[in-house]
Amino acid sequence: MASLAVALPWALFGTLVAAALAFDLGIFHRQPRVLRMGEAALGTTFWLALAGGFAGFVFYQRGAGRGLEFVLAYALELALSVDNLFVFLIVFSTFAVPAAFQHRVLFWGMIGAVLGRALFILAGAALIHRFAWVLFIFGLFLLYAAIKVLRQTPVTVDPTRYLVLRILRRLVPVALDASGPEFFVRRDGKLYATPLLLVLVVVEAVDLTFAADSIPAVFGVTRDTFVVLTSNIFAVLGLRALFFLVSGLARKLRHLRYGIAFVLAFIGAKIILGPFLDVPIALSLGVVVLALAAAALASLGQGRAGSGEEGS
Repeated sequence: MASLAVALPWALFGTLVAAALAFDLGIFHRQPRVLRMGEAALGTTFWLALAGGFAGFVFYQRGAGRGLEFVLAYALELALSVDNLFVFLIVFSTFAVPAAFQHRVLFWGMIGAVLGRALFILAGAALIHRFAWVLFIFGLFLLYAAIKVLRQTPVTVDPTRYLVLRILRRLVPVALDASGPEFFVRRDGKLYATPLLLVLVVVEAVDLTFAADSIPAVFGVTRDTFVVLTSNIFAVLGLRALFFLVSGLARKLRHLRYGIAFVLAFIGAKIILGPFLDVPIALSLGVVVLALAAAALASLGQGRAGSGEEGS
């Protein structure tokens, strides 16, 4: 019975994610097309509901403590991943990716992100289990990340700075004139990469870069590998629909980075002071939500004020 209790949550999680992805790609997005706002809203609602339902299962199966940890870890990962949306917008603009192909890139990019983050999380859990002091390093890193977010300059995407992209172009010839939705094309019996594959590689590289900040933050919430992994993956998979829903709004959230920096610093301090100060999960959740909400409202308020001044 004990082994069944351990295996059941993992089996349920794997089944839910596999079924949702198959439904998404196999039925709704079999052919490349522009994703409408209503579809993006429906997709975002679907992934939020799926994560919410799974959170209910965690509450029921593992208790209120683990349930609150899942909710906080999910909200934290989703919030910290919003930065990805800004960079994805710049990537698509830099490479002039047609709107109809963007969902395809994000779908396969998120599949790669799931695999990459799973490896990061399992490695991090193993390190923490063996060397507890690694958490202290995570805390210091999050404080550094908070300072870096505050000091960040406007983001630009330079394809030449990605080592993996340079390696790919040396290993596989690129058909720069290919303009379809394929990642590879065959010409005269020879396989060529397409510009869309280069975009996919950049998206993967961007996600792994941001994972270096967000995963230590989630370990600051809980050391339960199941909670860290499932909340992380649910948040990442929900980003695709969220991208199309808020792509226009994302540019207006100018002050969001202050909220993100505060959250990173808060979680970093929570990790470092953990041996001396116990911060309840419910309080941590409230602090994270209020910080991000305040930053978003400040951004939107400034946007309305700016529009009013322009109109006067």
